[in-house]
Amino acid sequence: MIVHLKLEDYLEIVRHAREVAPIEDCGLLGGTVGGEEKHIERVFFLTNTDHSTEHFSLDPQEQFAAVKELRAKGWQLLGNWHSHPATPSRPSEEDKRLAFDSTASYFILSLAGGEPVLNSFHVAKDKTVTKEDLRIH
Repeated sequence: MIVHLKLEDYLEIVRHAREVAPIEDCGLLGGTVGGEEKHIERVFFLTNTDHSTEHFSLDPQEQFAAVKELRAKGWQLLGNWHSHPATPSRPSEEDKRLAFDSTASYFILSLAGGEPVLNSFHVAKDKTVTKEDLRIH
């Protein structure tokens, strides 16, 4: 799967994640699917109701509002994103355990080390993880 993300959305994810660090930042991804390509049209920034440095829970009211907006624009919920303030950009065991939608893309932004690293992952029903082809432009 090729996943397209606009540069300005990537930069906003990084800015927002740095602002809330060391708490994990999180949100949803909406857009369109065509063949083997996903186009992220909207990145939603949601509150991590756990206020944790190691895991996140999406605010249910904000989640509902985001899905309502997606539907109004004719877009689909394509996945979610969250930050790892102090660990690499790869799914943790908890991330894999909580990945219930095998059609979703799971973005993980690492702020560990110098430069931010954003990857997109597919998590199969058997919890096998595959890195997706994320293209930022």
